[in-house]
Amino acid sequence: MSIETPTAYRKRIEALEAAHLSPLAARSYPARRARAEEDCALRTPFQRDRDRIVHSKAFRRLKHKTQVFVAPEGDHYRTRLTHTLEATQVSRTVARALRLNEDLAEAIGLGHDLGHPPFGHIGEEVLDRCGRERFGRGFRHNEHSLRVVDVLEALNLTEPVRDGILRHSSGAGEPATLEGKIVRLVDRIAYINHDIDDAVRAGVLAPEDLPAREIAILGDTGSRRIDTLVHDLVEHSDRAGDIVQGDEVGGAMLRLRTFMFQNVYLGETARQQHARIERVLRGLFDWFCEHPEELPPEAAPGASPADRVIDYIAGMTDRFAIRAWAERTVPQGFVA
Repeated sequence: MSIETPTAYRKRIEALEAAHLSPLAARSYPARRARAEEDCALRTPFQRDRDRIVHSKAFRRLKHKTQVFVAPEGDHYRTRLTHTLEATQVSRTVARALRLNEDLAEAIGLGHDLGHPPFGHIGEEVLDRCGRERFGRGFRHNEHSLRVVDVLEALNLTEPVRDGILRHSSGAGEPATLEGKIVRLVDRIAYINHDIDDAVRAGVLAPEDLPAREIAILGDTGSRRIDTLVHDLVEHSDRAGDIVQGDEVGGAMLRLRTFMFQNVYLGETARQQHARIERVLRGLFDWFCEHPEELPPEAAPGASPADRVIDYIAGMTDRFAIRAWAERTVPQGFVA
């Protein structure tokens, strides 16, 4: 069997998509990239984007970045990587059910958190404050995710994937594709449910602490809640021709999200960690601003002093950040 030419492969995929995808689905061709490339004879443009993301250094570092709990005792807590994989898997399920472009949803899902700093959302808040105070510019992980794929790793991704990565967070505008809208909503579905699981495992919540009304609507286990949320999302989106939730299930999810912010993300355990995380990240931020010679060679030609410091710290894993801080603040000989 001979391999198709890129042109023949493209024509075959275009015919398959015309026959099987919804008219609302994003099409794989033509590939819209900042730098034009020849098509591949084995993979669509979105599949190539997926592979570039999975093989990137930033993707590998996600396995040692916090989702909610910093350096937890136990092997079953989520990391930023496992969150990414769970969100991507659910996004593909929804895209397939709606006959949308699974490859696009997968690439966006895998890339959406590449720019997340160490220590989860607390780390993002600290880095944002540090940047505003010293440089007059903030930090948002979705914007930095785009900088990672565009500049720091120069992956030359397609425009729909770049758009979905940037706009997966609130406040960044609506994604341009339905596949991007799926990832934006499924990101919340995934983290709310797996963070409940981790919070119960950590003893931060007991099952009976969860709001009874919302649990009655969504389900009493993580898998049942995700099943309810995904079925509701697919059924209402199919009727609406857009990515939407039903009022009852969507409202219950939003109330459950508010509960998680009050009791987990901004709760007592998180506040106890916050001071420690702030001390580590602010210490590193101030140190590298004052000792730029210790920064690695510029990953991006022409990067400003602010870019160099923020790029370096945002790229750190939790354990690398702790070690780098200890090496600079703890007297030599005290660090094991």
